[in-house]
Amino acid sequence: MVELNRRNLMEASVAAALGASVTGIAAGDGPDDPDTPLAPHVKGELKRFSSTALGAEVTGPFVFEDGSLLYSLQHPSRDNADPYDESGIGYFSGFQFEFDGSNDDFDELPTPQTNAERETVRGANGEFTFLAQAHEEINGGSEELGVVQTPDSENITTDEFAGTQYGDAAYNPDCNQFVATNDAGTEGLLFTNWENSPGNVSRIPISRTDEGEWEADLENAINLANTEPMRELGGTRINCYGDLSPWNTMISSEENYAHPRISLAATVGDVLESGTGKGLRGAHEFWNRPNPSEIQNAVDDYYGDESWGVQGFWAMTGVEFLAYYLGADPVDQGSDGNTTRPITDVYPNPYRYGYHIDLREPTADPPQPVKYYVMGRAAWESPDIQSDRKTVYGCSDGDSKGIYKFVADEAIDCYDDPMDLAGTLYAPNVTNEEAARELPPADVDLEIEWLKLGHATNREVEAWIAEYDGVTQEDYLESHAETDWEDDFEAALEEADREVVDNGNQDYISDEEIVRWAEQWEDEGPDGVSPELRRIPFLETRAAATEIGASIEFNKAEGVDSVDGAGPGDAVYFAISELNDDMSNEEGYEGVGDIQIDRVDGGVVYRAELERDFDVSTLEPVIVGPDASDPADVADDALINVDNVYVMDDGRVLCCEDADQFGRSYSNDCLYVYEPAGNDVPGRGRGRQRCDDHPGNGRGPRRKAGRGRGNDGENGADDDC
Repeated sequence: MVELNRRNLMEASVAAALGASVTGIAAGDGPDDPDTPLAPHVKGELKRFSSTALGAEVTGPFVFEDGSLLYSLQHPSRDNADPYDESGIGYFSGFQFEFDGSNDDFDELPTPQTNAERETVRGANGEFTFLAQAHEEINGGSEELGVVQTPDSENITTDEFAGTQYGDAAYNPDCNQFVATNDAGTEGLLFTNWENSPGNVSRIPISRTDEGEWEADLENAINLANTEPMRELGGTRINCYGDLSPWNTMISSEENYAHPRISLAATVGDVLESGTGKGLRGAHEFWNRPNPSEIQNAVDDYYGDESWGVQGFWAMTGVEFLAYYLGADPVDQGSDGNTTRPITDVYPNPYRYGYHIDLREPTADPPQPVKYYVMGRAAWESPDIQSDRKTVYGCSDGDSKGIYKFVADEAIDCYDDPMDLAGTLYAPNVTNEEAARELPPADVDLEIEWLKLGHATNREVEAWIAEYDGVTQEDYLESHAETDWEDDFEAALEEADREVVDNGNQDYISDEEIVRWAEQWEDEGPDGVSPELRRIPFLETRAAATEIGASIEFNKAEGVDSVDGAGPGDAVYFAISELNDDMSNEEGYEGVGDIQIDRVDGGVVYRAELERDFDVSTLEPVIVGPDASDPADVADDALINVDNVYVMDDGRVLCCEDADQFGRSYSNDCLYVYEPAGNDVPGRGRGRQRCDDHPGNGRGPRRKAGRGRGNDGENGADDDC
């Protein structure tokens, strides 16, 4: 059994206060960080374009057809000067990227030197101009931008409801995708993720003026969370990054950090072998616990020195708010803000969250959301849908997570009913882990083979999920405690918690089911498992992958992208925000994961070349971040804790930071532009041509024109369907 009850393995609880910004457990190591050769290192050129306001991440970059750049200001410090003390979405007025291959469209931005520079959004060229900010009135004044409401149109905030909130309401705008509605690409709809729980996606009409400026029509903007189709779907939570699909729709990804049932690199088999989940249980098992985000404090109280970090516990904030979003009656609230009685009427099903959502019919009022359950359940940062419209790569964020692949039987947009979408889910296995241990990360490619987890249809997976609808917080107490909770709530809660720690949550998929699935997978292959166990890899994706030995130890897999219309020979970029802990050979972690390489707390960007079948099998490191102990003269100009990556039409890559300060002289996150080394690098300078040659490729009007979709937003037949 893997020993994981060391308190230093607990995820930083500060993450809950920061909302979407999740600093990994490496951040506290500081000067003790080992000196890793070739860290930092870049194969090509890295230029700083922007530094964002203090406290904020750089998230949601989008480049328009004319080269204009937009991104979100996510959770800035409230101490910044107005208007940089509030979140929002803005663009760089007066600047456009040039796609002529010269890479001289801007001079590198100097590091911020003064408090005034640190409290604003700075760009190498142009002026950051807000299109919209959180809480502005939208939809005729009936809503606030980014704020989710109950079915009775009441804003969901801690002022009105009992429970904990995942970040301040409307504080975490993230991914932005633009769907053009005219051929010139000067008018359209801006879709923005709001990384909260309940989650949200806003839609804002925007247009470019004759003077080249962009402006927003907030009067006709809407929060999709407050529309009936989204509510009928169960809503969303922690909408993080996403993609613009080849059929010109916004794909919004749910970063459901609370999905781990086992902490870090342990397996469900470890639990059954030891006879208890003590030291191992993750947040998922406590999903329907009253006051679920308090489970870490409870575990600390119950087990004292034998306590452990319940992975994802902080992401249980907002689960009760999600119940109120779905229509649950508010329950009594104590002086500490926690509920004093369980929610007994309406409660979210955990298996309904952690998916990619396709906002079909984007111009309709309202759009029609579809969750792709068949692509697996995870803490998705983003998908990257390839130009075959079948192959999808995804990154799951957090400690000991991974990258996944899904391959549809037919082009995803060709199914008349998206619920009929059928395909196969895969997890990675690194095959050269022995060689990787001998070299620094900058010098070793990771060789990947893909393990088939299972095949299903979207409709099948949704039916499996529906079997767990109706479970409430009352069930947690009645399924796991002998004491009547109405007689002694605290005693019943402790009994239930201890029982779940030992034997798992009996309201959901059991430990025994996952181990039986893995045994049958090993003996009979992925297509030979029993019908009742086929659900396991789709609903418990991480646990299933870990159980069969997949390489699920990447720390904070934050982003994946390729040039629009990428084909065989082009590049896919994978952003790993931290390369440490279970993936490292550091003392205390040796032998925990399969991949044991030198620690790089600053993270790594890998590049893979698309093969003829749109597979990738080799991850080549092209950007390696610094060590946490590197001084300012090294750290100031290095990419630290890469988050979103965005490949522009000329093959350059926008790299966003969600950085710890490390040894920097400043604590602002930055946006870098990565120029691959040499014109023969996959994807370099080929995007424009491929957008014209490949069916339905290209951003904005190019993509729209190729997909058989008119400006009314109706899906049209595609020639390849």
